[in-house]
Amino acid sequence: MTPSEFDTLADAAFERLVRALEESSADCDWEPKSEGVLELEFADGSRIVVNRHAAAQEIWVASKSGGQHFRWNGSSWTDTRDGSELFAALSALVSRQSGSQVILGGK
Repeated sequence: MTPSEFDTLADAAFERLVRALEESSADCDWEPKSEGVLELEFADGSRIVVNRHAAAQEIWVASKSGGQHFRWNGSSWTDTRDGSELFAALSALVSRQSGSQVILGGK
């Protein structure tokens, strides 16, 4: 994938994530920290940081439970270790850290 293709796909994923957070019941504050970095902060002070890593052409997620790297497989962003899909993984992480069920869907 070219750097331009990665940028387009990563931008779309971040836009989808922001839209999904706006539409969800997630009990957290979130804000872009810089281009390609989104930080979610929870009531207990914990954070989830989502950022694009252009050199690896991946989206990285850091949370209390550790780090995950997601790579484009041609149809979705999937975890390089367990194959989970980015938005399913984020839904589980946000649910765990907020203490309530959150589904980050959106298309």
